[in-house]
Parts: sequence; C-alpha cells; structure tokens
Amino acid sequence: MADTLDKRRLMAGVIPYLGIERAGEAVEFYKKAFGAVVVDEAVRDDEGRIMNVGLAINDGVLMLMDHMDGHGDPPARTGENFTLQLIVSDGDAWWRRAVDAGCEVTMPFEKQFWGDRYGRLKDPFGLDWAINEPSAEHQSDNA
Repeated sequence: MADTLDKRRLMAGVIPYLGIERAGEAVEFYKKAFGAVVVDEAVRDDEGRIMNVGLAINDGVLMLMDHMDGHGDPPARTGENFTLQLIVSDGDAWWRRAVDAGCEVTMPFEKQFWGDRYGRLKDPFGLDWAINEPSAEHQSDNA
C-alpha cells in the first residue's frame, strides 16, 4: 500500500519526529489505532532498534525512532506539552478504532464550546492524541 502514497506530498510541512520506547510496537499499534501506513520500511541498527520509520496517518506523516540512551534526548512522552491531533470528517469511526485498539480516553469525544466534536486519548506509549471533527461551519471555512 505504501507504493500508492505520494511520498513527496506527504514529506512536506512540519513533521513530528519522535524518539519513543518500543517504536516497533508503536508502529503496529498505530496501524490498528489510526490506520497508519508505513511510508518506508524501518531502518534498524545492529541491535534491531528502529533508527527511522515514517508513518502516513490521515494525509500526514509521523516519524519515529527507538529512544536511544546516550544520544542526549529523553524519550517523548506525555506531559511534554504536545498533542498529536487528527482533523477528520468521521470522528466517531476514528475514535472507536483508537479506543478499541487500546487508547485510554482522557477527554470524551463530544461537541465542544467552539462547535467542533473533539476528544483526547493517551496511547500505550504515553503520547497524547486528539480527534477533532470540525463542525459544518468550520468545514466550510477550511474549503
């Protein structure tokens, strides 16, 4: 399926690149929870740790690597003041798939004061995700 992706279009803009614990397990989880597709197969070091893998999720890319002690950065985790947000037209389907895969609900998916349906989740790797389904009013603003 990765052959059908437009890699040049995907690999543009701001792309989060996270060093996390158990990146290989995260790749498999993100396939189930968020419909991720591997853009290029993972590059691994001699010990089998992932040094680089790109995942296409909802027309964007998330880059991952295994956290490696001694390279100066702590692993990405919750509480680091960032949320990976998915803007989708079918929030219920995205929400259900993520929860069924094992994400923990931290804020219910429901209509918010600004009009969109929005909720927050935590994945098993400690990262925070948000599902945002724009209201009809906001969808027309983005067209």
